Amino acid sequence: MNKTYIFIFIIVFFGECRQTQTVRKDYPIQPVPFTAVHFTDSFWKPRLDTNRLVTIPYDFNKSEATGRISNFAKAGGLEKGPFEGIRYNDSDVYKIIEGAAYSLAVYPDSALEKYLDSLITLIAAAQEDDGYLYTCRTINPDTLPPYTGKERWSQLKDSHELYNIGHMYEAAVAYYEATGKRTLLDVAIKSADLVCKTFGPGKDQLHGVPGHQEIEIGLVKLYRVTGDERYLKMAKYFLDQRGNAEGHKLYVYGADGSDKTYTQDHKPVTEQTEAVGHAVRAGYMYSAMADIAALTGDTAYRNAVEKLWENVVYKKTYITGGIGSVPAVEGFGDDYYLPNLTAYCETCAAVANMLWNQRMFLLTGEAKYIDVLEKTLYNGFLSGISIHGEEFFYPNPLESDGSHERQPWFNCSCCPANVVRFMPSIPGYVYAKKNDRLYVNLFVGSHADIDMNFGKVGVVQQTGYPFDGKVTIEINPEKEKKFTVSVRIPGWLSSPLPGDLYRYVDRKEDSVILEVNGKPLNYRMEDGYINLERKWKTGDIILLEFPMRVRKVLANPKVEADRGKFALERGPLVYCAEWVDNHGKARNLLLDTNNRFTVEYKKNLVGGVDVIHGEAVALTENSKGQIVKKEQSFTAIPYYAWSHRGAGEMAVWLPYLESAANPVPPPSVASESRVSASYYHDVLTAVNDQVIPKSSDDHDIPRMTFWSHKGTAEWVQYDFKQPTLISFVHVYWFDDGPDGGCRVPETWRLLYKKDGQWKEVFKHGDYPVEKDKFNTLEISPVKTDALRLEVKLREGFSGGILEWKVE
Repeated sequence: MNKTYIFIFIIVFFGECRQTQTVRKDYPIQPVPFTAVHFTDSFWKPRLDTNRLVTIPYDFNKSEATGRISNFAKAGGLEKGPFEGIRYNDSDVYKIIEGAAYSLAVYPDSALEKYLDSLITLIAAAQEDDGYLYTCRTINPDTLPPYTGKERWSQLKDSHELYNIGHMYEAAVAYYEATGKRTLLDVAIKSADLVCKTFGPGKDQLHGVPGHQEIEIGLVKLYRVTGDERYLKMAKYFLDQRGNAEGHKLYVYGADGSDKTYTQDHKPVTEQTEAVGHAVRAGYMYSAMADIAALTGDTAYRNAVEKLWENVVYKKTYITGGIGSVPAVEGFGDDYYLPNLTAYCETCAAVANMLWNQRMFLLTGEAKYIDVLEKTLYNGFLSGISIHGEEFFYPNPLESDGSHERQPWFNCSCCPANVVRFMPSIPGYVYAKKNDRLYVNLFVGSHADIDMNFGKVGVVQQTGYPFDGKVTIEINPEKEKKFTVSVRIPGWLSSPLPGDLYRYVDRKEDSVILEVNGKPLNYRMEDGYINLERKWKTGDIILLEFPMRVRKVLANPKVEADRGKFALERGPLVYCAEWVDNHGKARNLLLDTNNRFTVEYKKNLVGGVDVIHGEAVALTENSKGQIVKKEQSFTAIPYYAWSHRGAGEMAVWLPYLESAANPVPPPSVASESRVSASYYHDVLTAVNDQVIPKSSDDHDIPRMTFWSHKGTAEWVQYDFKQPTLISFVHVYWFDDGPDGGCRVPETWRLLYKKDGQWKEVFKHGDYPVEKDKFNTLEISPVKTDALRLEVKLREGFSGGILEWKVE
């Protein structure tokens, strides 16, 4: 043989070996891929179809309309113009591509594949010669969006450079596995190789760590598909650097280290035991830590991520599975701090929580992790998208004063893109396998073809879950074989979530009916599973019946917001009261703990749901301060289904003690006014919602702020229904100092409208700007149809208002 041909053969052969070498260590349990499981039910299949047929093209259309896609063309020199949007908009496109690739893997679509190929061409053109990919810097390095850093990698805690490409790596792997095409994978490898050259021991002491974790997950996926151990080591390196102050010399942190906790950079990851900071960043980091524990065998990582899980689930998780209680940081608060009206519970955090819990199950084989995943899936995640597939929640509060509605898009649209990529992957969470053991984790009407180590096994599920607790599982091995089917017994039969954060009022553990081929079986559970070891043959049937009672849930007394209240559950679903079913209100209801509930199926409500009926007492405060009680019917709907019938009140936690109730106050001049502002963030109607603050830093109630305007002149205005005589105004300023960015204003003044012109009032005394109290201003009485507060914000700070009363 010619020596030249021998040399070429060696390069090609060993190059290919590097791409396909076996990963030596991995999770002891492996998920059955979503491509092997096909939903046939009436609950999830229509939602996956909507994601494929509506949401994916909708998200791509929005990305085109907002310049997210043209940014790649501009960076590649194919179009001219400035960068559009936020520095991390690239990541939205990558996430949508990932979701579209998952869809292609199950439903081939030549038009969609052609469109994705065209996008990948733009992405490849936008990549710089050495592999760098960050469109906002490439388009015009002299005019950069805020927080990008003057040079590459110079402001990693804010820039999202590594976050963006982490999502690109995930998209690249997804598209390669769906189509076999390497176009985007080659872009990802070129980028990852640059990362490996730039970062690592002795290379990047001045770079710091990624402010938003994600690249770690992407690098692990690249490692899996290429076998290149550099990528796994780099993922671990980024995690290992967190909490390493010596490596962060260019970082600018607050004196109290608050930015470090926000980005989980306050301690080495293996020393962290409490969840802090931004919830999505934390969830992605914890997922990556589980990956490292599994793929390297690092027990310190495993121990740390288990302790973090206990802190999150036992002390910081909402009954919906949502995480993140503090809007200011989009993340975790103190233990047991779980306010409902201001709960953040970002949809992206729900996705991160499910990714993490799936990994914890694969690592340990314990069903408690799937219990959390399931609770999040049906509640905290599913509420994030409408049944129509074109409206989204960013935060998912557990109570609403009517100011929350799903939106068609956001300036920062990470959540719509995350929904798109997670939805088609759900079939991959139903089953898992280990040696000769098949795990059944979720209950969805479906058929699956599963490759076990002894051959193929077909599985057919039939069920009306989550509304019906009857599940039949048909086992069809290609040949008769002894193996184990481990069926999860849902944790909600005994407790709403693992731990003592929540419990049922009756404390009763419901039993399960179990039959195999029509014969009742006694069972013993191990790690939350019934292990059915027998010789299985085609047509064997497992029958399960889970009781679907309406259960009343109490929170741990340490959760202040839920004292004197209970929530309602049925099966895996959390329920809520919504205004449209309860005489126009939901927050003023009082229920009896002995209330007997009935269940009714509503075919035409949000795709078909079971609703809960009962009795309640509506509370109203009259003008004399007396509480008026009125008995009325009560209806609750699944939490995920709320906000499909217009804006209005909603509540998950329902008072059974009058001291915990929220009577409707009598209407006031302010509450019946129309509110407007020069600019606002958060909730505009917070200023006249008649909710009295506990302090200027009250984060448990809605607020109106001017964030992120700083040092500017702003205004807030009341337009009255009719000309009204005004003598006093009372303003409660929002001030979250010293840690936050809002302060009482530098100055303010009050104007009234007369003959179409604004005139300053004649005041008695100075304009007060004090914290933690109503700032009362007496004025010479004026009769007017509009008042305006003009505010001058302090230099370098924003500001806001919690409540503004007039009389």
